[in-house]
Amino acid sequence: MTSYQNSIELLKKVATERGFLASANDITNYRRVWARDGVICGLAALLDGDKILIEAFKQTLITLGNHQHERGMIPSNVHFDGDTPSISFGGLAGRVDTVAWFIIGVCQYAYKTGDHHFFNSYKPHIKKGLALQHSWEYNDGDLMYVPRSGNWADEYPTQGFILYDQLLRVWALRCYLHFEKDEGLQKKEQAITKKIIDNYKKNSQVKNPYHPKAIQTLEPTAYWVASLEPAGYQTQFDAFANSLALLLKIGSKEDQEQLIRYSDALCAKLPLGLLPAFWPVINKEDSDWKWLVNNCKYEFRNYPYEFHNGGTWQMVNGFYGIGLLANNAFAKAENILHQINVLNEKEEGSFYENFNSKTGDPNGVPFCAWSAAGSVLLEQSLQNNKLLT
Repeated sequence: MTSYQNSIELLKKVATERGFLASANDITNYRRVWARDGVICGLAALLDGDKILIEAFKQTLITLGNHQHERGMIPSNVHFDGDTPSISFGGLAGRVDTVAWFIIGVCQYAYKTGDHHFFNSYKPHIKKGLALQHSWEYNDGDLMYVPRSGNWADEYPTQGFILYDQLLRVWALRCYLHFEKDEGLQKKEQAITKKIIDNYKKNSQVKNPYHPKAIQTLEPTAYWVASLEPAGYQTQFDAFANSLALLLKIGSKEDQEQLIRYSDALCAKLPLGLLPAFWPVINKEDSDWKWLVNNCKYEFRNYPYEFHNGGTWQMVNGFYGIGLLANNAFAKAENILHQINVLNEKEEGSFYENFNSKTGDPNGVPFCAWSAAGSVLLEQSLQNNKLLT
């Protein structure tokens, strides 16, 4: 079978009557319906068009929506023991990004299937989630404040106004506004986007930066930096966030071209030819090491060049490829797809979670569903099958 067929087969193996599981491997923590994993697999299902996979995505959204917290949080994951659900809203910290992924998922499902009744049935859940996101601003300043371990990079030491979460919120708002006219939310989306453009790269033209003292010391970068907090900037390159910035066309054409040149050069200098999750890596002698080494509930996995600490994720690079296509970089996107498939096919098609960016060794769980989804999303996008952005 082709790489694409293998990816679809893996997605079918994790498709259950409750929704997508994170892995086909029999590991308890991955035999759950996860919010971000399930939605990303669902986006791939929508672009592929397979009825079994689309139904699994619908059930994923139903599971997440039906177990939304009364205050608006969307579960990080839901585990079923028979008919009895066990609901988690996060481990060492609550997960902020699940709300945006759920909103994106419901809207994308309604958009691609034409099932507006489904959107309307979950509109109250979406509105509760949007209100919760607003409350996470705390100071009504447009940017959500995210705790350390509060998103997909749950063992990496970013915190504060993390770029990735702001961009997901922009995407979620844009998706919702496709279906519902809301002047207040329209202004909020515009305000968040402007805050991103004005504050996550050096910009001497900005008259009212969010953190005037911190931005004075921010060095110029070709990319949008990972996070801003009261103590200053965290200036790492966050590949997922910057991929979303390309997909959502944040900033000027020059911003996007600079970002693509930087990303292209970074891919070229690493053996796997793909982006690492965060760059540069945090080593033992670095000041951030103390925040990294203890930021895990069980075992430490973020050794240099692995997992979030510079590891290469096929899922993340799938979004990077889609971002390239949004900027008409077709040849570069095709190359990214090829490199993703090379990794997915290693060890007889084991679809590992991520790879060591230096040695090329696999890490994490095999038969990881969103590793397959990254390939499907990009291949379908290359065929001009697009998501709502």
